[in-house]
Amino acid sequence: METGVEETTDAKKGLSKKQRGGIILLIILVCAAAFGVEKWVTSKTHIETDNAFIESHIHSISSRIPAMVKRVTVVDNQFVHKGDLLVELDASDYQARVKTASASLEMARNETSGDYAQVESARASIGLAKAKLDQANLDLARGEALYAKEVIAKEQLDRLFTARKIAQMQLKEAQEAEHHAQAVIGLSGTGSKDARVAQKQGELETASLSLSYVRIVAPSDGYITKKSVEAGNYVQPGQSLMALVTLDDAWVTANYKESQLTDVKPGQKVEFTVDTYPGSIFKGSVESIMAGTGAAFSMLPPENATGNYVKVIQRIPVRIAIDKGSDPKHLLRIGMSVVPTILTEKTFSEVIKGR
Repeated sequence: METGVEETTDAKKGLSKKQRGGIILLIILVCAAAFGVEKWVTSKTHIETDNAFIESHIHSISSRIPAMVKRVTVVDNQFVHKGDLLVELDASDYQARVKTASASLEMARNETSGDYAQVESARASIGLAKAKLDQANLDLARGEALYAKEVIAKEQLDRLFTARKIAQMQLKEAQEAEHHAQAVIGLSGTGSKDARVAQKQGELETASLSLSYVRIVAPSDGYITKKSVEAGNYVQPGQSLMALVTLDDAWVTANYKESQLTDVKPGQKVEFTVDTYPGSIFKGSVESIMAGTGAAFSMLPPENATGNYVKVIQRIPVRIAIDKGSDPKHLLRIGMSVVPTILTEKTFSEVIKGR
């Protein structure tokens, strides 16, 4: 009777401790395997890195002429529109240069008009000299005929020869005067007929262009940063005065490991978070993949053929365009740390099959 009671008691107790432990271990192993497979599949369909930063175009604002700063119309972190005045330089020197160049141009035009008059006068002198030479030739021909008939004396014939020589020299002198007048205004050779006027016109245009540079305006919409100029400073050409950062076309540069880019292609969707705004998710898309690794374009690229080769996983920059509607308030700033995730859109079966 006692043996039957013990069997009934064991049946009521159910599984033993060893069996229950085995079942729990099996459940844990199944859950761990499922979790591991999920993580592995996710790593193939969601490519993530924390080596990424916000970047954008930075315009360096500088002067194109040497001048004194008259006024500065912006402050650091101010938003400006394209064409807004940033810095105004003192225009006194350049206004004077424009006036001087304009006066020189008018003088050149007047002088050129006088030079043209001299050319016309020289041409008239040539015509007169030719007429005198023709008359001298006729007089000489008549004199020779009369001298042959012994009508005039030898002395009169000699005077006619001398008169013709004088007429010839006068014609040559008039022709040289014409050449000189033409050379003054550039009519001879390959020169331009208005060379002097063109030179003064160029000087006036250069002075006017320099005068236009006294107003330094914004090249695009953006925010002013690194302002280092104040009214009263004397600036030189090329000197950096401030920087202008555009945020409308900002992008993310993500440095992925080369082993992560197997399935990454331009156009794939991207989701990313920023350390500054935890919980906020921004969106974008893969725009392009750099043509080389970051090390290949460094100042001292690796020389793997030297014999000291150590394999290091390289990182390749990926440019990610930020969706326009993802950051309407321009919360993102250049240099912010980003954690982007590229969605390759591969299915579970494709990952398992290794496609």
